[in-house]
Amino acid sequence: MQDNFYIEVECQQRNQVGQSICGDVFMSRKLKDEGRTILVLSDGLGSGVKANVLATLTSSMILNYMKVNKDIRKAAEVIMKTLPVCSKRKAGYSTFTIVEIECDGDTRIISYDNPDCLILRGLESYKPECEELHPEGEANKGKILYSYRFKAQKEDRIIFCSDGVTNSGMGTKRLPFGWGMENVDQFAKALIRKQPYISARRLGNDIVERACANNSNQPKDDTSCAVLYYREPRNLMICTGPPYEKSKDVQLVKQMSEFEGTKIVCGGTTAGIVSRELQKPIEVDLNICDSELPPVSFIEGVDLVTEGILTLGKVHRILSNYNQNTVLRNGPADRIVKLLLESDKIFIINGTKINVAHQDPKLPVELEIRRTVVKNIVALLEEKFLKEVDLSYI
Repeated sequence: MQDNFYIEVECQQRNQVGQSICGDVFMSRKLKDEGRTILVLSDGLGSGVKANVLATLTSSMILNYMKVNKDIRKAAEVIMKTLPVCSKRKAGYSTFTIVEIECDGDTRIISYDNPDCLILRGLESYKPECEELHPEGEANKGKILYSYRFKAQKEDRIIFCSDGVTNSGMGTKRLPFGWGMENVDQFAKALIRKQPYISARRLGNDIVERACANNSNQPKDDTSCAVLYYREPRNLMICTGPPYEKSKDVQLVKQMSEFEGTKIVCGGTTAGIVSRELQKPIEVDLNICDSELPPVSFIEGVDLVTEGILTLGKVHRILSNYNQNTVLRNGPADRIVKLLLESDKIFIINGTKINVAHQDPKLPVELEIRRTVVKNIVALLEEKFLKEVDLSYI
């Protein structure tokens, strides 16, 4: 992405009441080598497991096709031809919205039978030229794909959702025809007016919560809202493990102290190096917030200091299992995960001096060597959370 802005991506979802799984599916993929980010929100026909399977099929086919073929229009048309039509309802098995962002900010949107996208430039609605595409084939007769293309700017937002949002409240006295995209637009702008830098996560969550409230918190359909926010990046640095050579200690601490952003130190030896070079004492918080881990510590100029490999191992487990229902507490690993999720560009400096204790085969399996744990965390941050991660060794 351009150096002057970063894209925050978030999708919030709620299941239809009585269903254990959401029939809407959101998938994303960042192709680092090509500088492309692809997002898909698909709404499967029906609800529950059946709808989820259909939406998953649609989303995964789109992502896989676009990975090898850059033509978003062609991808949408191929999916329209490939997906079967329900014999009873005479409707496609899934609706979808595809958003593709290039590294220069060029953004392309194609939507089939989902509610219109909202594109906000600050507090103003931005309406790029819309092109209507008519897929070939008898089965697709009368169907229309809507295509938009524009160059993104900093503070732009894109909001796209399933019809569980726009149809919420339908049949009630207050909203006989449903909430509608016009009301979603006004609601989103009111939130941005109060909080000009509201995160994509918060904005998407507030829209979904309001949609659920329109149905007295008993959603009559799967409800999903995805938000893209082009904004100033939030930077975070994690230093973990001592350098291979002691002479590099000064370089490590210099890099960390000059870094502009949130700073985390993981590891007692690393914390000792930072404390010594900065000539700042380590203060231990004696409150135990996580029975599995040692308590956090504090060094002036560092936002968070924790134990090393055990804490990083738990960070990896939390990220692996993380979903919209995950509750983060106040333990050391939970606090690191919170900071990671709130950040965009993450810089990790991994010391390469081997701790002999971590090679002991008698220790638990989760005590992998630090380098492996960190690589696993980096993979999750990039693939699952679309973070930009810079991993370096010292």
